[in-house]
Amino acid sequence: MNSADDILFSPLRIGTLSLPARLFKTATAETRASADGFVTDAVLDFYEPMARAGTPLIITGNIYISRQAKSAPFQLGADDDNKIPGLGRLVSAVHAHGARIFAQLNHCGRQVVPDFVGADEVVSASAVKDLLTGTRPRQMSVAEIQRIVADFAEAAQRCQRAGFDGVQMHSANGYLLSQFITPYTNRRNDEYGGTLEKRTRFGREVYRAIRARVGADFPVIMKMNGSDWLPLRDGLKTPELVEVACIMEREGVDAVEISVGHYESGFPMVRGTFGRCLRHMIRGSMAHLPPLRRSLLRVFRPLVALASNLLWKGREGFNLDYAAQFKARLRIPVICVGGFRSRETMEQALREGLCDACSAGRPFIADPYFFAHVRDRTPGPRCVDCNGCVGHLGAQPADCYHPVVRAEKDAMMARMAAR
Repeated sequence: MNSADDILFSPLRIGTLSLPARLFKTATAETRASADGFVTDAVLDFYEPMARAGTPLIITGNIYISRQAKSAPFQLGADDDNKIPGLGRLVSAVHAHGARIFAQLNHCGRQVVPDFVGADEVVSASAVKDLLTGTRPRQMSVAEIQRIVADFAEAAQRCQRAGFDGVQMHSANGYLLSQFITPYTNRRNDEYGGTLEKRTRFGREVYRAIRARVGADFPVIMKMNGSDWLPLRDGLKTPELVEVACIMEREGVDAVEISVGHYESGFPMVRGTFGRCLRHMIRGSMAHLPPLRRSLLRVFRPLVALASNLLWKGREGFNLDYAAQFKARLRIPVICVGGFRSRETMEQALREGLCDACSAGRPFIADPYFFAHVRDRTPGPRCVDCNGCVGHLGAQPADCYHPVVRAEKDAMMARMAAR
């Protein structure tokens, strides 16, 4: 069968944007911006090969909407108009190869190690301590909520002015928008807490403010959990999250991307093996944990790695069971992320109607030409789910840190450069 006839390489429409295929690059933090959030050549070097390979849609790593929203060092920002020229350089580098790019906009809320980013204070829906980092946020006032709504809208407009093809609201993985939706992290008793309608109010206001700034024809999508994966805590299960998606669809959101878990959940959002990941984390972001937590992690790292390896074994399409429930209720496109490696698995998911598109992160880090290799059925460096890249995020540039796979990648990139 000709690749043009395959469902993975058939067109998909997201809002006003028509895309030629259904395999996208999901958001992964780059750790390649300048210290103050500007685009660098290293950011361009990360994305340009993916665009050259024909990847139809690239979603950036989370871009902070304000200085308070920053979750890690060397993160891209859209917090000021002075960021627009650099963001425009990134867009131009992607557009030069015919690819499209969305900016993922985010506020970290309580999911941050304050010393890691130099934060003076941390805010969230409620003052609920993060059990992984030990960070206890301060509950936001209504006035602060309204300021953050405006921050999202202003950041989205900056990205539109820079030439992005759309934006993604990051409402997954336990970040601020997710913290408002989830009862475990939102214990408010005002108009932003309690019922599902009230807990979605913040997200609805963010969407409406963005839409008011960017207009009706600019795609706005949302990343959200298929499950909060918070055992013994008041996290959301799939049926409740589907209801959230239905609410946002009625508001006008153009598509949803389905992920899983909070930081407190462990590693359900990546899966694989975690020895290398945890070693890197201890030397990076986790080196800034409070002393007791840091010591415990060092002492118990082998046990944590073993337990994580057993709990979250790598497998393809591990969020498809969730995505299928969204697909059954929504008319807008449902994008599923989670362990996709092979063309066969992605095509099967699409043929069975479990989702409308597949997205991947780590395979593109191991092989920026992943899309072309899948499309052309040619071999390339293959991610082995060691999660070394995940362990380094925030401390070292996003790249493959598995020695064998990295050697294959470097050799491939040298061959491409010589052409």
